[in-house]
Amino acid sequence: MEVQRQANAALAYVQEWGVSNKLKFAPQKTKAMIITNKMKYDSPLLHMGGINIQLSREIKILGLTIDDKLTFNAHVTNTCIKVQNIYKQLSRAAKVSWGLHPQVIQTIYTAVVEPIVLYAAGAWAPAAKKLGVRKRLSAIQRSFAQKMTKAYRTVSLNSALILAGMLPLDLRIQEAATLFEAKRGIFQPVLGDREIEVKALYTTKPHPAEQMDLKFTNLVDRIEVETHNKQAVRIFTDGSKIEGKVGAALSIWNYETETKTLKLKLDSHCSVYQAELVALSRAASIAVQTKEKTIGIYSDSRSSLESVVGKNSLHPLVANIRDKLRVCRNQSKEVLLFWVKAHAGLEGNERADVLAKEAALTLKKRPDYDQCPVSFVKRQLRDRSIEEWNRRYKSDETAAVTKLFFPDATSGYKIVKKIELTMVMTQVLTGHGGFSEYLNRFKCKEDPSCLCEPGVNESVTHIILDCPMYGKERFEIEMEINKKVSSSNLSLIMLEESSRNLFLEYCIKIAEKVIKRNK
Repeated sequence: MEVQRQANAALAYVQEWGVSNKLKFAPQKTKAMIITNKMKYDSPLLHMGGINIQLSREIKILGLTIDDKLTFNAHVTNTCIKVQNIYKQLSRAAKVSWGLHPQVIQTIYTAVVEPIVLYAAGAWAPAAKKLGVRKRLSAIQRSFAQKMTKAYRTVSLNSALILAGMLPLDLRIQEAATLFEAKRGIFQPVLGDREIEVKALYTTKPHPAEQMDLKFTNLVDRIEVETHNKQAVRIFTDGSKIEGKVGAALSIWNYETETKTLKLKLDSHCSVYQAELVALSRAASIAVQTKEKTIGIYSDSRSSLESVVGKNSLHPLVANIRDKLRVCRNQSKEVLLFWVKAHAGLEGNERADVLAKEAALTLKKRPDYDQCPVSFVKRQLRDRSIEEWNRRYKSDETAAVTKLFFPDATSGYKIVKKIELTMVMTQVLTGHGGFSEYLNRFKCKEDPSCLCEPGVNESVTHIILDCPMYGKERFEIEMEINKKVSSSNLSLIMLEESSRNLFLEYCIKIAEKVIKRNK
């Protein structure tokens, strides 16, 4: 069953990308491959157009190397070689004390390295669960993480990843594969009984010659709104997400008077963007049903209107709105779209905003729309990945110093994004740097002892927690942050932004003195 599942995944990948790229196979270059779980089988003799087709143990299609056992080891090898070549070039311009800024390295990793590794993950993701593949992926990721954090090469994978704010590559591969399957409508346990919002088929789009040339007008104040108040029916739409609840609403006017209101309920996992589109879709439905010939639809969501007037969006709600506007055109109705500035005192827009909030908070009925947005799926997958990463992080014996500051990966993943790492700060958070204990490990210094007392190793934890030489600075920082600087309190200090910044300044100040003395 597993062989069949992997074969189907590889076939789905080839079908999806092969059709879009218009694959053409030259007969003289065509190869065949047998995929079977049988130990013994007869190799077939294949011919096409009078040309013998050779059997191959692996075939490369659109950058995906598929082998006859579906191990994808060859694909992983080729991918690692590509990434290692990029790292070799990058390492020449990124050293611990000079070179490219960490943000530049992170941009290169995010925009170049990850896409290379995640390419066709939907087909070969099961291979990433194997220990050997995980080790290879971890090795190349560790190199980039060390460059991002300006850490020494001896820093462990766990420390480098937590400081760089990076998920392990094998978990990222599983994320990409699961998202690919979810978008294709395959059931995923992480979604439960929820149904994901599926893109409209490209083939359902009208021919380019039949596409409507839509546009919207920007209205920023009351004067401009009144200037364009020429439609027989004006529909103000809005969406809202408040206290984890989502709603949408419409306020329908004829020139100066509100004639009708409509409140809509969305499921709690829906986004504000979906709520805005649901409101626009219902407004388009009203435009189809009304007998009036001029209708104005007003929204304060520029992103939603840009999706509607654009020609590339395959969002199902956008496609639905366009279809209804096309019906209105066939009915000889003039439907105008307007963007109005939110919270600018415009009566219709303010009324729709109030109704949308009421719909989110007070409506007790089945949702009018409950499709999961892709953003929700990504968030659920990311939470699951972080949970697995946290389990590995806690169970691993490495990164002892880093775990004093970040005892779990869940909180550490959020905190490091608010910290601007420097070379000295990385040495403090990892314990790998210009400290006597570390230098002695690599025969760079004869004595690992601190100046305060022979026999007491000069480590990061010693100088910032216990060393009497820096007792004055320690006392001052304890008074400022109102917490005792101890190993049990380090994680608590790092949680609060105000105390964290002051504490890190104290650590850097002490570490710079020690590093300078040990040079």
